[in-house]
Amino acid sequence: MSGTKQILALNRFDGGDTSGLSAGLRERLEKRASTFGAASVLFYEQPIEMVRGNGVHLIDVAGTRYLDMYNNVPSVGHCHPHVVSAIAAQAARLNIHTRYLSRPVEDYAARLLGHFPAGLSNLTMTCTGSEANDLALRIATAVTGKNGFIVTRTAYHGNTAAVTAISPSSSSASPTAPHVRLVDAPSRASIAAGGDVAGLFAQSVQAAIADLEASGIGFAALIVDSIFSSDGIFADPAGFLLPTMNIVHEAGGLFIADEVQPGFGRTGTMWGFSRHDITPDIVTLGKPMGNGFPMGGVVTRPEFLSCFCRETGYFNTFGGNPVAAAAGDAVLDVLEDENLIANARTTGALLREGLESLRAEFPRIGGVRGAGLFLGLDFCNEAGAPDQAMASAVINALRQKLILVGAAGQYGHTLKIRPPLCFTPAHAGQFLESLRQVLRAA
Repeated sequence: MSGTKQILALNRFDGGDTSGLSAGLRERLEKRASTFGAASVLFYEQPIEMVRGNGVHLIDVAGTRYLDMYNNVPSVGHCHPHVVSAIAAQAARLNIHTRYLSRPVEDYAARLLGHFPAGLSNLTMTCTGSEANDLALRIATAVTGKNGFIVTRTAYHGNTAAVTAISPSSSSASPTAPHVRLVDAPSRASIAAGGDVAGLFAQSVQAAIADLEASGIGFAALIVDSIFSSDGIFADPAGFLLPTMNIVHEAGGLFIADEVQPGFGRTGTMWGFSRHDITPDIVTLGKPMGNGFPMGGVVTRPEFLSCFCRETGYFNTFGGNPVAAAAGDAVLDVLEDENLIANARTTGALLREGLESLRAEFPRIGGVRGAGLFLGLDFCNEAGAPDQAMASAVINALRQKLILVGAAGQYGHTLKIRPPLCFTPAHAGQFLESLRQVLRAA
């Protein structure tokens, strides 16, 4: 079995060997490397220069159209005209920070909060999901007076210093921070161990809480991405998070739902946590919120936010600017007007059914999981162990068939399938047939 894969290493271009690339592309890559340095990350064995996007497609510099099965940031479709128009109109009118009254911002906040359970009635807007998760940790610490956090073993929650500490998939070398405890995601292994996904996950969280309390650090919060995307995508059975939330509350901690990836209709419900019939204490938002316009947010209870603000207060110069609000409002328009959440359910179910059919045909497919238009497909070797090499080969072979897809999971052996929500049954058919051809040739 291959080792745990750092999240940025999945599907990453290896700049150490450029001998197979054209002279022009090598020069381009060398210039980029000299400018961006070690932080430069590109996809694929041969990087692609993208110049346009439209709906479910990306178009490269040569005019080649790729079916995008990877990018959940433009959730309602690349360059959606309604969102683009709303951003342009507001940018031409006014864009300021939030210390002035601004009706677009206030109206958007009220509309967005209308999609949350009662009690979650305060919104603090940020620029990114990382900032949102950072703020959520600070709120949890202020409310509980404790500093310990629990996350899944290969979680990813962002890239500030505080959030990187609770993102073990971001590092392949650093030890876990003293105030963080890791638990296994609800994987196939936990199902095989007893079949009680809800009970096993709750037990692991309870043990981590006890360890934090015994250490003197104390337990502040559990934070989970409600579809466990970086862990390999684990969505079922619906409702399995409820016993865990009850244990968290019994221990005096908070439950933070990271909806940066599963939120805004991706799982066939507005929020990933909705599938589990729970009401989190804090919800964090990001990526799809503005369809590519940088924005994020924290939704929580007024008493929790007030507790935090008594100590610190919070101001974000660009978080909640009117252009961001216009983008977010337009995304809500498109979700409603184009019935995209229902489409995520129906087309996602069709796509999953097709993937299950491929699994019956190809024994190297070890599992199919997910909800809505957020699905995972595992590749395994003949012995049943995770096969990251095959996943990488399939990803690059699909690229040659003009389909873009990425990887996830502890071992990087899971295809992470999350197209824009305007994805249709015809697109599903194209992807399934291309994947079949790639697997037959493998």
